[in-house]
Amino acid sequence: MPHAPHLPDLDPFAPTRRGLTEPDPGRAALRAAGPLVQVDAPAGGRAWIVTEMSLAREVLVDPRFSKDPAFAPADWDRETAGLEPTAAEQPALTTLEGPDHAALRRAHAPLLSTPRIQERSDRVHEIARTLLGALAADRTEVDLMADFSTRYPLTVLLDLLGVPLDLVDRAADACRRMLGEEPGAQGRAIAELRELSAAGLGEDARGLAAELRERVPAHTTEEQVHYHLFTLVFAGQLTTDAALGFLVARALAGPPHRRPTDREDDDALVRETLRQHPPAPFTLWRFTTTEVELAGARLPARAPLTIDVQGINTDPARSPGPDLAFGAGPHFCIGAQLAHLELRAVASVLRTDFPKARLAVPFEDLRQVSPGGLMGSRLTALPVLLHG
Repeated sequence: MPHAPHLPDLDPFAPTRRGLTEPDPGRAALRAAGPLVQVDAPAGGRAWIVTEMSLAREVLVDPRFSKDPAFAPADWDRETAGLEPTAAEQPALTTLEGPDHAALRRAHAPLLSTPRIQERSDRVHEIARTLLGALAADRTEVDLMADFSTRYPLTVLLDLLGVPLDLVDRAADACRRMLGEEPGAQGRAIAELRELSAAGLGEDARGLAAELRERVPAHTTEEQVHYHLFTLVFAGQLTTDAALGFLVARALAGPPHRRPTDREDDDALVRETLRQHPPAPFTLWRFTTTEVELAGARLPARAPLTIDVQGINTDPARSPGPDLAFGAGPHFCIGAQLAHLELRAVASVLRTDFPKARLAVPFEDLRQVSPGGLMGSRLTALPVLLHG
């Protein structure tokens, strides 16, 4: 049986820095190599990348591809690979599989359903309006990547969880340290975010945090509840932070881009931004639980595999239809509706409250940076004149 082609000279997980309008040549190289490609993994050995939509959807529903790091290659260093604790060590939506995953998802899903998120629409718009208004009142030119892109989704999330908003500053600082390189900083930041998230569990708590504690499976410990809340905060902040810069840049760009003029345009802008710049350009690692035949190749047990979400979404040969910005299958992102609302609210507030807002630099001068691994890109800076 043939092997998937190996691309030893391509490192799709390397840190990058390039202009906003510059294409990523690695995506085209992966697609050209075939629907399933082998590359050298950051943590050692080979890894497999899926580059084609139908194959990606097949993998995303196949239980033989597990997100539980317990199935990672035995010689992988957890930190180098960026792995979470195993499902046995720390049950989580991102690592559990099968009935255990379904039970935990049932606890979360009603709290982040379309009706529940729609109920929050006015409040999310109010938060966007308040934060942007404060920036506009304070200075002529603002860099929305300096603070707003972190503070805004955190404010929405903590408000939703019922966490006092005077903790937003600490949460923003912890999120920044999560992505830093200082030894031990990530562990301390995780601990602080868990503590802050748990502030929504007080006796008189009325937010999502308290509701989730009542809904999780009966055997769930208090520490595990804290971890579930931490993952909601960190994943939710990271998702929206990454997309906000691209959304605002597109919303405020001049010709040939058309600026949004109504709610329908706002929705289209959000969808197109997420298609071109998905918050997660690759899925989290999946691992084969047994030997698997895929796309004519045989993968051994414990083979690491990821899906090139950005490459598939932007494939010029792909037929129109739903993309993979938030995944698919049992692990489809449970916070997708909230992320859409947050992004749509910013587009709407810019359109209605700041009709003269514009970029302070040419669209083509904006730069994006990726820390590498499975992490997405974000703009290095986004200077904006909110009053034109």
